[in-house]
Amino acid sequence: MSIKLDLYKIFLEVAISGSFSKGAKNLYMTQPAVSQAIQQLEEEVGLRLFTRTPRGVVLTNEGKILFEYVNSAMNLIRAGEAKLVESKNLMSGVLRVGVGDTISRYYLLPCLETFHKEYPNIKLKIINRTTLEICDLLKSGEVDLGICNLPIEDTALNVIKLMDIQDIFVCGEKYKPLTCKKISFKELAELPLILLEDKSNSRQYVEKYILSKGVKIEPEIELGSHDLLLEFAKINLGISCVIKEFSKEYLEKKIIYEVRLVEEIPKRSIGVSFLKSVSLSSAAEKFVQYLENKDKLQD
Repeated sequence: MSIKLDLYKIFLEVAISGSFSKGAKNLYMTQPAVSQAIQQLEEEVGLRLFTRTPRGVVLTNEGKILFEYVNSAMNLIRAGEAKLVESKNLMSGVLRVGVGDTISRYYLLPCLETFHKEYPNIKLKIINRTTLEICDLLKSGEVDLGICNLPIEDTALNVIKLMDIQDIFVCGEKYKPLTCKKISFKELAELPLILLEDKSNSRQYVEKYILSKGVKIEPEIELGSHDLLLEFAKINLGISCVIKEFSKEYLEKKIIYEVRLVEEIPKRSIGVSFLKSVSLSSAAEKFVQYLENKDKLQD
C-alpha cells in the first residue's frame, strides 16, 4: 500500500483537532482540500476513518487503530529531525527519560545532577511511569531512554544493566524483637505486611519468588511509593518490603531495622533501555555512556 506521508499528517491533525475546519486552519489549508485528502486516505485503506457529527468528527474504531500507529510514527520522525539538529551541537540537545518514581528519586536524580552540571544546555524531560508503560513510551518514540526494573523481555529494546538491588523487609521499634533471629517465609506471611500496589514490578517480583517457595503473602496495607513504605514501617504500622540500596539512610540511622530472612530474596537489577531500530540522540548516547562509566566506577 502506497500512501503519501502528507495524507497521514492531515489525518493526524484532523484526529487531534476533531474538526476538518480546525485541522485545515492549523495546516494552513482550505477545508475542501483537507476533506478531499481524508476521503482519498479512506479510499486507499478501504475503511471509514471518521464519523461526522454536528460538533465535528470523531475517529471510528478503525481510525483509532490507525491513529495509534501514525502518531507513533510521527513522533519518531520528529525525534529523527531533532537528532539531526542535535548532531550539530550536543549542547543544544534534548534528553527524554522514562523512569519509575523510586528509581527516579534514589538513582536517577543524583545522576542527572552531575550530568546537568557538565551539559547545562541539554533540556531534560522526565516522565514517571511503570516499567511496562515506559517500554510503550520507548516504542512510540515519546522518550529516548527508559530506566527501570529488569528483566525486560521485549525484543524491540536494547537493555544495559546498571546496578543490582536487594529487596528486604524492615520494621520500626515495635517489631524490633523480630530482628534477633532469622525468620522463614511462612513466619513472614503471618506478620502485618506493607507492600507497594499490586501493579508494581517490585512487588510482583517479591511475591512471585516467595510464592515459588510455597508461601503466599498478603499485605495489610498497600502504598504507592517507596518513601511511604519507609515511613509506615517507622511508625510501626507493619513490616515493609523496601529496596535496601534506597533505604541506607533509614537503616544507618536506626530509624528502621532489617528483618532478616532464612532465605534472602535473590537480587534483581535496574537498567537503561532504548529502541534497537532507532539510533540514540547525541544527548541520550552521552547519558548512557555516563551511566555505564558511573556503574564501573562504583564497582
